[in-house]
Amino acid sequence: MVAVKKDKISGDALGTGRRKSSVARVRVRPGSGKITINRKPMEEYFVNEQDQRAIVDTLAVVEQRNNVDVLVRVSGGGLTGQSGAVRMGLARALVSFNESLHDPLRDGNYLTRDSRMKERKKPGLRGARRGVQFSKR
Repeated sequence: MVAVKKDKISGDALGTGRRKSSVARVRVRPGSGKITINRKPMEEYFVNEQDQRAIVDTLAVVEQRNNVDVLVRVSGGGLTGQSGAVRMGLARALVSFNESLHDPLRDGNYLTRDSRMKERKKPGLRGARRGVQFSKR
């Protein structure tokens, strides 16, 4: 059972996606297939084709490409991390929009959180794991 989130005022389906240090807040509403990211068209915000495909494939799996409008606010990280966050947030919002879409999205790994994060820097080391070079003399 997945928590269904709807906006109290507009009735939009909501979903939050995260990847690396990016966070995407996604709204899905019935419409004509317009995708807006940070108030820009998707093609203008994500110029890289693989980032665009990550989002469009999520809609294509459940055959909702031309049935819903998607509004996204995304922040943090780089473009690839942001597109991964949008992908997950969109999948969660689609499940809130229509619960019968849960199984195909789950089977395609669209609802799985990618847990790979940057490892923190440790004291006494030059990075997360790299130490200082040993000098005998």
